[in-house]
Amino acid sequence: MYRYLPIRRIYAREVLDSRSNPTVEVEVTVGEGIMGVDGYTGRAIVPSGASTGKYEAVELRDGEERFGGLGVEQAVRNVNVRLAEQIVGENALNQSYIDQLLIQEDGTDNKSSLGANATLGVSLAVARAAAKALRLPLYQYLGGVHAVRMPVPMMNILNGGRHADNTVDLQEFMIMPVGAESFREAVRMGAEIYQRLKILLKHKGLSTAVGDEGGFAPDLESAEQVLEFLTEAIEDAGYTPGSDVVFAIDAAASELYDEDREGYYFPGESRMQGNEVVRTSTEMIAYYENLLDRFPIVSIEDGLEEEDWEGWTEMTRRLGNRVQLVGDDLFVTNKKRLNCGIRLDAANAILVKVNQIGTLTEALEAVEMAYRFGYRTIISHRSGETEDSFIADLAIACGSGQIKTGAPCRSDRNAKYNQLLRIEEALDSDAFYGSGSLTHRMRDILK
Repeated sequence: MYRYLPIRRIYAREVLDSRSNPTVEVEVTVGEGIMGVDGYTGRAIVPSGASTGKYEAVELRDGEERFGGLGVEQAVRNVNVRLAEQIVGENALNQSYIDQLLIQEDGTDNKSSLGANATLGVSLAVARAAAKALRLPLYQYLGGVHAVRMPVPMMNILNGGRHADNTVDLQEFMIMPVGAESFREAVRMGAEIYQRLKILLKHKGLSTAVGDEGGFAPDLESAEQVLEFLTEAIEDAGYTPGSDVVFAIDAAASELYDEDREGYYFPGESRMQGNEVVRTSTEMIAYYENLLDRFPIVSIEDGLEEEDWEGWTEMTRRLGNRVQLVGDDLFVTNKKRLNCGIRLDAANAILVKVNQIGTLTEALEAVEMAYRFGYRTIISHRSGETEDSFIADLAIACGSGQIKTGAPCRSDRNAKYNQLLRIEEALDSDAFYGSGSLTHRMRDILK
């Protein structure tokens, strides 16, 4: 029989993220009986990005003196008043309908009226409350009986760009323990390599302070030097680069693009070399080709800026058969942007960040479209994170086979890894590690 699970109460508050900036936390209580006696409450906290695409859904900030203008009291009020009025009494089990009500109440294409931080908090909290009421794990509620694939972690162990105050221009250098037999083993491998990297950096007299996502943030001359350090750390930990562990890069090229210079300006590399380093789109592609020739890199995210569709098409033509090309700022978890990429043959994978679009349903629709057209998916955190582990369950539910959630450092990052460890334990023999298609692709790349 069709079950009706009414939403009884919605309440939002202002809390802090990992960068000490305010964000929105939402609690949704559902239940058929007396509230507080047999109700179920789901809670969700919204993350926030530092390196953001211009086409992302709008994160509503107060713009007042408190918190340097970054307060979210208006977004909180929007949840407690406008959104509560719309969905209290509705069926929490009808996630897509709930999310449609949120979209309609906002009434804009980019959530600029109520704020994507308001709509997303409600959307995620409703899903979590419904799962609790049905006594199902969140990943199973969202993904059903086929939610058994554990993702390969993309561990950002050296930070640069907007994520750190150093001379490293590319934003993220990640390790992927593809040779592990289980997620548990993958986490162990990543943690061991991370600790070895710390020792290496300390031995060289370099900084071991960490950036926004838990990775180290030393001053280094170039991407090549970063990858050489990571290679040494992998080998010192007892693993083999290219078979046990491979590399992924997030260039965050939109942050590097300088309109005045009409190219991609590398400020850190310029400072270290003593001369200005500016690369065109064509030179950026050649730059990546050189890195691919020298190191076992299997994924490059945002290799060009978000408006350079022609460049993305050319990069995909030249590199797409060698490496996963991920659109983050390019697609911003938006079906319209992804559809444009599909038509132009730009990129071959999409980064999924739920706060880029503002509701769970829209994020899942982007995942579905990606799968339909042969694009791979990576579920991702943001640089401003919290203890909320929703994306860990989402990665299992989507079966994406890849997750970005930072270094194995800081509780805001490890909350996701620890939740995935719990899920793997709960799945027991049903769990299998990684993405089959990705693993096979890596074998082809690394022959």
